[in-house]
Amino acid sequence: MTFTAQASLSRRLAVLSLAGLAASATLAQNSGYEPQRGQAGKDVIWIPTPDETVTRMLQMAEVQPTDRVFDLGSGDGKIAIAAAREFGARATGLEYNPDMVGLSNRRAQEAGVADKVQFRQADIFQADFSSATVVTMYLLPALNLRLRPLLFKMAPGTRVVSHSFTMGDWTPDETARAGYGDVYLWHVPANASGNWKLTGAGLPEAALSIAQRYQVLSGDAVFGELRASLVRPRITGAQIGFGLRDPKGQLWQFEGKVDGARITGTATRPGQAGVPFEARRTGEAAPIAPTTAAAEQEASAFAASTAR
Repeated sequence: MTFTAQASLSRRLAVLSLAGLAASATLAQNSGYEPQRGQAGKDVIWIPTPDETVTRMLQMAEVQPTDRVFDLGSGDGKIAIAAAREFGARATGLEYNPDMVGLSNRRAQEAGVADKVQFRQADIFQADFSSATVVTMYLLPALNLRLRPLLFKMAPGTRVVSHSFTMGDWTPDETARAGYGDVYLWHVPANASGNWKLTGAGLPEAALSIAQRYQVLSGDAVFGELRASLVRPRITGAQIGFGLRDPKGQLWQFEGKVDGARITGTATRPGQAGVPFEARRTGEAAPIAPTTAAAEQEASAFAASTAR
């Protein structure tokens, strides 16, 4: 068989495979298929999320009508449907089981939100959900660890909510107990690491050095021969804040936004009006989270430890 013929055959087989999945989903949508608690899936068994847990997940993410919610491993579709019905957001469920996809589409129609919600048969590790502003999941710890490098490629400020399971050593920004499960929330942080040149009207020029691990910052500033630590530095999404005491002993408070290699915002000191400031990165940023290979190794180690 020639290469052209092989390619043509591969394309036809791919089309037939997709058609089969679509037909299965359509059949499930029309046949009244109902899942069984504990049934096996691709990587997890299916356990429905309690309604009160779903509501709390979406509340913690502060879902708004302007949001785009992606539910990874969407199962029966209840999280995506609730995001649309209760919070007015547009939502997409990614689910490997085509029968579940069909069931979810049927339930979205019954809930009157089929115009806001779609469900797709997909492998979450291959699918593109980069347009999400909110990501929800009820997976397993090892799967969360595998997802972590993908999440850190998303826009700063993207909210990530997990039912029951954490993200390894990435500390959540907020936790709750709702129903019988724990809920964890993270904000994908901008990368503020590296060396920066700080300037602004009325500000003494300084060289900043910032270290970052996930959303935890530390660092200092150099004014000539004086070195001073940043005071209570923090970052949430792209929003950064820190205090800094200048050579005259005045404590300035900086509030700004990280945009790539530039930070802009306002600096204030007690009793004075705020002044604009700017910082520009003078070198390369450092990784703020484990690489994909490191995350995969961590996930494999975790899976092996739980299998024993």
